[in-house]
Amino acid sequence: MFPDHAGPVERDDDASVNTEDPADSLLSDSTAEEQILDAELESNQDTQLEAEKSGDLGCQDSMYTQPEEAAINNGQDDSGEFVVTVLARGKLEEQGVGVKGRSSPLSEISTPETPAFLSHREEDVTAESWRQHRKHVFVLSEAGKPIYSRYGSEEALSSTMGVMMALVSFVQTGDNIIRSVYSEEHTVVFLQKGPLVLVCVSSSRQSEQQLRGELLYVYYQIITMLTQASITRIFEHKKNYDLRRLLVGSEKILDGLLNLVDSDPSFLLAAVHCLPLPSSLRDSLSQILQKAITPNLVFSILIAKNQLLTIVQEKTVIEDARLEPADVHLLLNPIGASSAFQAGEIWTPICLPLFNPDCYFYAYISYLDPPECTVCLLLLSTDKEAFYAVAECKRRIEEAMVAQNSLSLIAKAQSYSVSQVGVSDLRHFMYKPFDVPDNYRQLTQFTSPEMEAPYSSEEERMRLLDLYRYMHSRIHSSSRPLKLIYHVAERETLLAWVTSKFELYTCFSPLVTKACAITAITKLLRWIKKEEDRLFIRYPPKYSTTPNPSKSSRGGKSDQDSTDNGFLSLL
Repeated sequence: MFPDHAGPVERDDDASVNTEDPADSLLSDSTAEEQILDAELESNQDTQLEAEKSGDLGCQDSMYTQPEEAAINNGQDDSGEFVVTVLARGKLEEQGVGVKGRSSPLSEISTPETPAFLSHREEDVTAESWRQHRKHVFVLSEAGKPIYSRYGSEEALSSTMGVMMALVSFVQTGDNIIRSVYSEEHTVVFLQKGPLVLVCVSSSRQSEQQLRGELLYVYYQIITMLTQASITRIFEHKKNYDLRRLLVGSEKILDGLLNLVDSDPSFLLAAVHCLPLPSSLRDSLSQILQKAITPNLVFSILIAKNQLLTIVQEKTVIEDARLEPADVHLLLNPIGASSAFQAGEIWTPICLPLFNPDCYFYAYISYLDPPECTVCLLLLSTDKEAFYAVAECKRRIEEAMVAQNSLSLIAKAQSYSVSQVGVSDLRHFMYKPFDVPDNYRQLTQFTSPEMEAPYSSEEERMRLLDLYRYMHSRIHSSSRPLKLIYHVAERETLLAWVTSKFELYTCFSPLVTKACAITAITKLLRWIKKEEDRLFIRYPPKYSTTPNPSKSSRGGKSDQDSTDNGFLSLL
């Protein structure tokens, strides 16, 4: 799998493995529960195992999904409601205690895999077609246990991953860290995060920095499902633990993430793409979200057609920390990866790793326009018992949107064509502003028109994105960063420009000179300035709901030790 003629291993004689500190605000009650659980597991494992078999467990997490018109009587769900109860098996597995003869609850409740997904997983890893994939991604543990492979089954690749871990361990014996290996056709990038090792083998033109960023996204997506604290605790107790037991069904989430990373420039720019809307409509949507609040509600997010409409944040939370674009990407990816989120109302724990990697939020997810399912509402709370209160917020939001005819107006909203800019020879562009109001707390955004001819085919779109990646790597080079690049390619001309106010990538027809490109960019910047209220969320709306700010700040009352969080049951 590795290239035959690998280049030298990059060494860092003074490097060492860095362990990230846990978040600085964790609730004492969660810690106490963890200590009590640990003590019970150590002293009375047999009793707990018997209790699990009988289904009578005192410690359990639940995740509810409610189809339309489902009835709830006396707090019990009727037979038509899809209810998944994740038992305390995750707690037992964290401590290395297994239940003989029982499969993981996650595997029992995961949805059947599609034929395409099965063929994808059963791909022959010895075939030349497998080697020809543009980019491979592998995840394994420090013990060499396979966790994930983008192509082929983990079992078939166990020996390959063992070689990868041997390379990592060999370099570590010399107090160094292996970062990358280069050959004539491939770049192999390594990333170690705690007990997990991630490896990317790429034949693309992407830089090492860009590939490492994609590996970070894969790691963070795993954290959204299990939390960093849980993973660390599991491997501290049992170094050769097979993490796939807790990630059954997550393959399509990780596959979907890597497909998005390849095709969506949001990940390259580390920014969120907003759907162009009249500022009056965006403001009215924000006001609707601001009025539908409940204690411990932290974020209210409205998306349509996989683009952001508006986001409203709890005031005391954004004073402490800013929601990062990567967290939004990681939150939206599973929703797009599984149609189960379209079934009704979802209530599930989810971690935002850049906000706090060790705690869960509780996410309420519901589409507002069935059966089209293009407008989705996400409400994030720090209270796991707040399902009914948050569901009431959704009802109020839905009523207000119906009264204002918001859904039909959103349905008419479309991305724009580059021809609307009125700049001749301009084919495409990506613009990320820095001079936005309240920039420190503002969610980083970018705007870009639809890709049109000659970039209508998937192959041509990928080729243009590869050119953008090349320009991005030159602009953000760690050794020689540039502020302005004029690049003449075979079929187009590109110009990238970074200032203190914006980051811009433009694509022109092939005969455009540098002087003409700069003149065109001046016109483009004027058009963006004129349309900025329609293209971006200029003033992030806020609300205040939490009587005790410390409980909303950075994850609040999240359960740090809930390993089986119920999220994977939707997959």
